[in-house]
Amino acid sequence: MTIVFLDAYTLDADGLDISGLSELGDLYRYDRSTTAETIARSQDADILISNKAVINRSVIDELPNLKYIVVAATGYNVVDVGYAAEKGIPVSNVSGYSTEGVVQHTFSLMLALLNQVGWYNEQVTSGTWQSCPDFSFYNTINELAGKTIGIIGYGTIGSRVAEVAHAFRMKVIAHHYAPERKWFKQVDFLSLEEVFKQSDFLTLHAPLTTETDSIINQQSLSTMKPTAYLINTGRGGLVDESALDSALKDGAIAGAAIDVLSTEPPGENLLIQNEKCIITPHIAWASRESRERLRDGIIENIKNYQLNKIINQVN
Repeated sequence: MTIVFLDAYTLDADGLDISGLSELGDLYRYDRSTTAETIARSQDADILISNKAVINRSVIDELPNLKYIVVAATGYNVVDVGYAAEKGIPVSNVSGYSTEGVVQHTFSLMLALLNQVGWYNEQVTSGTWQSCPDFSFYNTINELAGKTIGIIGYGTIGSRVAEVAHAFRMKVIAHHYAPERKWFKQVDFLSLEEVFKQSDFLTLHAPLTTETDSIINQQSLSTMKPTAYLINTGRGGLVDESALDSALKDGAIAGAAIDVLSTEPPGENLLIQNEKCIITPHIAWASRESRERLRDGIIENIKNYQLNKIINQVN
């Protein structure tokens, strides 16, 4: 089989070994692909692998040999899955691979806001500590213990965040639509408004849907504590960025730390210049271990397809 990986750089930018894919067929690896390049490069493809390269109706119509699509991610909005189904082309994703990495990054952002490690390191390297009359100097440092963390989106990642939060001796509250929430232990499930009101840290782990689009907006931000922090490792569209920028500047909340923006890579974005906002470049998913699990999931999807068994099918 001919296998085309349209944007492999997202997976192996640091040299992660993906040679296992070559054992499954003739592998053609590209760092990234535009729509035109996708069509040109995939003419003989039996299997396409894509993270962000778009595989829509017009692309599918140009690929007569295409038999199977694997999304190198959990979200599969880059593929027109309905049209693929009409054409008899199954689509599979890889879910759950990044949970531990995202949870770790969530808490690294929270600790960055509280402990200011980067700022203190700068003070040491610039000589401030060396010229200090005391053995120590500090701004106010607060602890996670005793604080309330509010979780919006209590799925695989959100529930794992709750487990780690308990280890930090935090109180956990959450908002979740699923009826099985009553079985979750040590979590108080509240209305959205109460989660906004009570959270010292509000962390977002919900998918981007019509219900959650801009769930963080002027109204919700106005109900939060002025000492509260917002964490977003979910999707950029969950946040009205203009409203967040204003809330930070006006002191409606104390700070924010986010890993995702509405446009990536960003162009002009007010939050980038906001001193109360820490931004990382969509890396919560990208721990080496997470990407190893993602690679292995892609391989398992293709192996099973070649055995006439479709796993992780999304259409």
